[in-house]
Amino acid sequence: MKFEESMQELEEIVRKMESGRLPLDDALSMFEKGMKLSHLCSKKLEAARSKIEILTKNKDGELLTQPFCVNE
Repeated sequence: MKFEESMQELEEIVRKMESGRLPLDDALSMFEKGMKLSHLCSKKLEAARSKIEILTKNKDGELLTQPFCVNE
């Protein structure tokens, strides 16, 4: 499943759960599915983040790459 599809499904689950109209068993089932989707999205984001590199030049004009880091 693509990241965007996972996020869209996760958002739909959240919307349904926030409505407060789900029977308990359905809510628990959706919660479990949402947790799996959340984990999948996190793994995909981390994989994408690890592939991104910043290209820089040193003082001699040589191109260097370094990992992309987001300050959290």
